[in-house]
Amino acid sequence: MGLEEKLPSGVLLTTVEKLVNWTRKSSLWPATFGLACCAIEMMATGAGRYDLARFGMEVFRASPRQADLMIVAGRVSQKMAPVLRQIYDQMPEPRWVLAMGVCASSGGMFNNYAVVQGVDHIVPVDMYLPGCPPRPEMLMDAILKLHYKIMNEPLGPRRARQLERARADGTAQDLLVEMPSTVRADKAQRRAYEEAAAEQRTGQFAIEQRGGNAVLLPAERNGGRGR
Repeated sequence: MGLEEKLPSGVLLTTVEKLVNWTRKSSLWPATFGLACCAIEMMATGAGRYDLARFGMEVFRASPRQADLMIVAGRVSQKMAPVLRQIYDQMPEPRWVLAMGVCASSGGMFNNYAVVQGVDHIVPVDMYLPGCPPRPEMLMDAILKLHYKIMNEPLGPRRARQLERARADGTAQDLLVEMPSTVRADKAQRRAYEEAAAEQRTGQFAIEQRGGNAVLLPAERNGGRGR
């Protein structure tokens, strides 16, 4: 199935903002910052079983000058904090930060003087990922939500002021960054989710998607493995 089948008239119209943001979100190059056990799950995400390369992120850059996404995987000590900030300052704009795991997000169980109580004290964070440690599926879902955030970012200060006025007037479009990736991939479910979000009943929608169960049952959770 080629692109021409999606464009019967052979013409595709878009805006410069959407095109630029599409190229940015489709080619995120992470500057890995694996500090603890969350880095093991991050490495598993890039391996063959989960294949992060499907989203244009197969290259984990060791050089911050060639990266635009910092995945902080693990706790950040007070000694490591200035190094993290230096690497962040060396990354070119635009750049994004993903706090992976509870230790990077809030210090986790390490409530002491030696560990920074949240990496947002050092660098601005765009996406928080809970868990100790989070599964590779959770990391991919957080990256997809970050993709959706990038797609709705303003291009230039004039566009940013326009969006601020729209938010103040209450006419701004909801970003729906909490939309699950499985729903986002299906057009019918995506439309149903957007209707549920407009009515502020996304929690009820999630329960309905699980057949009335409050949580995902083990049989449903493990059903897709090995297939």
